[in-house]
Amino acid sequence: MARDPDTIERDIEQARKALASTLDQLGEKANPKKLADTAKTSVTATLNNPKVKYPLIGVGVLIGALLVRKLFR
Repeated sequence: MARDPDTIERDIEQARKALASTLDQLGEKANPKKLADTAKTSVTATLNNPKVKYPLIGVGVLIGALLVRKLFR
C-alpha cells in the first residue's frame, strides 16, 4: 500500500522534532555544571545527616588525637 508523499513528509518532520526534543533533554541532563551541582547538593545533604555527621567528627577527633600522641611521644 503506497502512502501519500505529504503524509510521509509530515511523519518525517514529526520524527525530527521528537528527536530534537529528546536530544535537548539529554543535553540538559548531561550538563557537567548541573551534574556537579547535583552531586554537591547530595553530598552536603548526606554530611548534614546526624547519623553521618557525628561519627565523622568522632573519627576526625580520634585521628587528631592519635597524631598528637605520636608527635609528642
